[in-house]
Amino acid sequence: MKLIIIGAGIMGTTFATLAKELAPELDVTILERLDRAGAGNSWVFNNAGTGHEANCELNYTPVDEEVISVEKALKIHAQFNVAKQFWAYLVEKGAIKDPGSFINQTRHCTIVSESAIEELRLRFKEMAAHHFFEHMRYSEDFDEIKSWIPYTMDERPRQEKMAATIVDTGTDVNFGALTEQMAEHAVNNLGVKIQYGTHVKRVHRSPSGSWLVETQSRDVATQYKADVLFVGAGGGAFPILKKSHLPFAKRFTGFPVGGRFLQAPISPEQADQYRAKTYGKAKVGAPPMSVPHLDLRVANGQYYLLFGPFASFKPVLEKGRGFLDYLRSMRLHDVPGLLNVAMEHFPLVKYLVSETFKGEKSMFEELDSFAPGMSKKFNWKPVEAGQRVQIIRDGDLQMGTEILVSSDKTYGTILGASPGASVSPEVMLRCLEEMLPDIFSNETAEKKKKEIFPEDNLANLANNPDRYREIRDTVNKRLGITQPPRD
Repeated sequence: MKLIIIGAGIMGTTFATLAKELAPELDVTILERLDRAGAGNSWVFNNAGTGHEANCELNYTPVDEEVISVEKALKIHAQFNVAKQFWAYLVEKGAIKDPGSFINQTRHCTIVSESAIEELRLRFKEMAAHHFFEHMRYSEDFDEIKSWIPYTMDERPRQEKMAATIVDTGTDVNFGALTEQMAEHAVNNLGVKIQYGTHVKRVHRSPSGSWLVETQSRDVATQYKADVLFVGAGGGAFPILKKSHLPFAKRFTGFPVGGRFLQAPISPEQADQYRAKTYGKAKVGAPPMSVPHLDLRVANGQYYLLFGPFASFKPVLEKGRGFLDYLRSMRLHDVPGLLNVAMEHFPLVKYLVSETFKGEKSMFEELDSFAPGMSKKFNWKPVEAGQRVQIIRDGDLQMGTEILVSSDKTYGTILGASPGASVSPEVMLRCLEEMLPDIFSNETAEKKKKEIFPEDNLANLANNPDRYREIRDTVNKRLGITQPPRD
């Protein structure tokens, strides 16, 4: 069977690796527009690199009439723990030599001002009652919070009322480095073929029912034939979906959102002072991906601080592609949905436009508001983040991710953004189960799946504390993540 994957980012490369691990007989080829794996939204500074376990992101625990909902947080936490099982397998197998090359233990913190203290206190009460978050700590004590996240507190007035939570076993993940190493393993050890510098122009059905993928590479046109086609191309998945002429394609269009960060290189000694990712509360009208956070990042052995993100409205599908590509992806039936979103979410549109024109001075002011005095401590510079494309489905804006599979199971794609890369192994496993179910009827494949994922059942992780702790502790040890003793 010929499997073609479009996109060598974290999603496409994970899909290819899992497919070949479980079914070595598959003929797998990845087509990638850029010149290396993980160079798009998976690249280290095109995303926040937070290993999303719902430890610190308030948007994963929404409040409705003073009631905190933790269901989404529980699901994301379980998904990330499935992801860590896959990465630990790659480390144990030797496909990744050093886990520190892509994942580093980093405290996950949430900090709020006086107006949101009650919300955070209630969030902590609900979350800490579940075994997923049994090691979460809460404090309103200035000195204790400062010991957790000094850079956010060093120049803050002591009389200012704040509250914070901390999880010591959070992570910073370099998804670009992870994707590159996974791609190298897939090519050298699993027989996956990757064609770089290959831009997909069109996909359509052949008379026999297979998929024909028309590409352009250095002025050379090439056509590939696939029995099964998976599109994991970030924002580029939208125009490919439109060209597929599948019945459900008309239901979806894309709402692009760009972003910037302030970035500053720091020394190892400075990193030791602030080994954390600290999330705050989003502004009213801001999209979930615009929650302010001050992060320690690790890239190729160098430490950085990142603050942001500063959202923007850029009508492009992917970083490095132009406005005309976005226009060409549009169809007349997409216009009503876009207009509906513009009207129903006018505060969001207004926010994005205002953020687009925000200058460095305003960016530094926001940094100092979040962490007083920080703008003068380090050599900050603005950097462009990756381009995200939110889903518009049936005219409504969606803030999550969505898996789409054709009725004959020959075409699959993933649309949307956060939590994205953090849950990619669990999401790609579900895609495989849906698109290639025959694989899992094979006893050898099922045995291999259990080797890779000792426990992939999210409900078992959520409802069986002993099983969860067994998996968590084994995997964390392989990845170099240790649980500090409680105070």
